[in-house]
Amino acid sequence: MGRKYIIFRADWREEEGASQRLLAHTGACTDILSEHFDSSNRAIPQPGYRVPEFHNVPAFDDPEVPGTSTHWCRGNWQVVRVEEYPMGTPESEFEMVVICYCQYVPIQTELKPIKRMESPQSVTETAAVSGG
Repeated sequence: MGRKYIIFRADWREEEGASQRLLAHTGACTDILSEHFDSSNRAIPQPGYRVPEFHNVPAFDDPEVPGTSTHWCRGNWQVVRVEEYPMGTPESEFEMVVICYCQYVPIQTELKPIKRMESPQSVTETAAVSGG
């Protein structure tokens, strides 16, 4: 499967949770909850999938990238239906556009730390130091 553009949006019939979908930079209300660009071979989200939430816990902040997300959890928005739109032309940027309609279904979940990937530079530095 090629590159997929996945849009999570509040079901237009869903009014509960409206205050949870404010745009960070303007405070305006939006239907779009999240966008994902997926180049993996994983299946697209299905009903029941929960949109992940990302948080910054200052005590775990990385000084090299301060203010970035340090933890995640399963979110309060749950996919209730999915629409797929395959692209019909070879020059399309995406093989498929997927719209996941979500309802606000609050749950209690615990934060889990985000595993940091090593940057290519740190891998190179480690190999140089270890003689690899």
